[in-house]
Amino acid sequence: MKKRKNILSMVLAVGLAMAFLTGCGGSIQKTADSTTLRVGVTNFADTLEPTENYFGWVVMRYGMGECLAKFDEKMNVQPWLAESWTISDDHMIWTFKIRDGVKFSNGDALTAEAVKASLERAFAKSKRAATFFKYNEIRAEGQSLIIKTEKPEPNMPGFLADPLFLIVDTAAEKDHNFAKEGPICTGPYVCKSFVKDKAVMIRNEYYWDGQVPYQLVEIPSIDDPNTRAMALQSGEIDMAVNIAAGDIGLFQNADKYHIDKISSLRTVLARINQNGVLGDPKVRAAFIAACDRKTYNEVLLKGTFIEGKAPVPPSMDYGFDQLKDPNSYNLERAKQLLAEAGWQDTDGDGILDKDGKPLSVDFVVYNSRAELPLYAEACQSDEKKIGIDVKIKAVDYNLIDKMGINGDYDLLISNITTANTGDPEIFLNWYWRTNKNGDNPQNGSGYSNPALDAKFAELSSEFDREKRRQLMIAIQQIIMDDGAAIFFGYPETNIVSSTAITGATMYPSDYYWVTSKIKPVR
Repeated sequence: MKKRKNILSMVLAVGLAMAFLTGCGGSIQKTADSTTLRVGVTNFADTLEPTENYFGWVVMRYGMGECLAKFDEKMNVQPWLAESWTISDDHMIWTFKIRDGVKFSNGDALTAEAVKASLERAFAKSKRAATFFKYNEIRAEGQSLIIKTEKPEPNMPGFLADPLFLIVDTAAEKDHNFAKEGPICTGPYVCKSFVKDKAVMIRNEYYWDGQVPYQLVEIPSIDDPNTRAMALQSGEIDMAVNIAAGDIGLFQNADKYHIDKISSLRTVLARINQNGVLGDPKVRAAFIAACDRKTYNEVLLKGTFIEGKAPVPPSMDYGFDQLKDPNSYNLERAKQLLAEAGWQDTDGDGILDKDGKPLSVDFVVYNSRAELPLYAEACQSDEKKIGIDVKIKAVDYNLIDKMGINGDYDLLISNITTANTGDPEIFLNWYWRTNKNGDNPQNGSGYSNPALDAKFAELSSEFDREKRRQLMIAIQQIIMDDGAAIFFGYPETNIVSSTAITGATMYPSDYYWVTSKIKPVR
């Protein structure tokens, strides 16, 4: 009898322990830290100055910065710091009603005058600002911000949702180093400390849009995707942004992890310098036709990327299925094009040559996105089959923007958001509209097509949604017909989080990582 009582006691103890662990939900769940959130990310920013390079993305991703407008899960533009907006009958004057009751993280009120100063600061400090729109006047009348543009701007609210235009308190700048300490903004979190390897955020006590869940947010930069996955598995971090294709299978246990993934707005593309050997349209077409993009995405990247074809990804309704790729994979056609262009292997070394020079190109990559060197190496292997020598050059991300503007490459691969303003006009314009007298510095490749420029001019003043769509389909087809770039693939994007937290959501715009919606499970 005594033995039976001991066994019964043990069974009851185990049962109580399991009940404690599983709770009402019936599944084992980690205990949440209610004070600190830990987020593993890739970081490309040396500073938190939002007008430098694309560092405004980091300021917004880390929960500090907010704009007048934002994008929802379908890339529709929604009010944010502006509660509404209107446009004049002549399409030249936009009026934004600035939300009442909002404060900066230092307690100062958000006024239309403060917004005006912030936008003017962005234009003064960033040449990129003028590639969105140009204005004749910005003025404040009470809580109304009035912007008179140089020409009609159909997508003005979408432009102002870009992180370059996040709103900062310019009056605080005299006593506060935005680059080192983070700008004074309106978001749920404030920078406590920042170095490239790690950012630490604290709660904004003046936040306007509900309770801020965490006292502290620690954001280590873990650029290596395998290390980032291991950190999430070990519990060193609570959530990770963009787990790599090869590691996503590690997080299928729904009791431990939540995977939020979507087809992204991003395109992995290689810009092609028109001033080098790839300036010959036959060589350029041959190079593209030798890239087996279907295999790259289905095999190399395990189906987590969609096969590339056009500038705008299939996640957006801009004619992906109807666009025709003139340079789809065809090795025999690629070889024929090179022969027609006068390239032969005269010395038998396997590399084609012409006028005593080998057919060799420099392919520039950066390594903070794991897929980029994989694409480059696969491309290198395929190009060798048709006699092109590809030399891969890895550089730091912070050099990419400068190299893209200066044309310091034959091919330059990047993972680029194509519709960060709600539609792809800016993306298409930046990289392929003719750079006349430096008015479009993002196009450093030397690519120019008058027919394409005419389409861009028409698009810039077209407000009808369907007409804009048709123009952008036509623009893409011209770019593809000219072989102006290689479109490798379109990634899925994800946030993987511990089930100890809730609210970690990946948006297609890729701006909103740390938000006040992320909370501990209690």
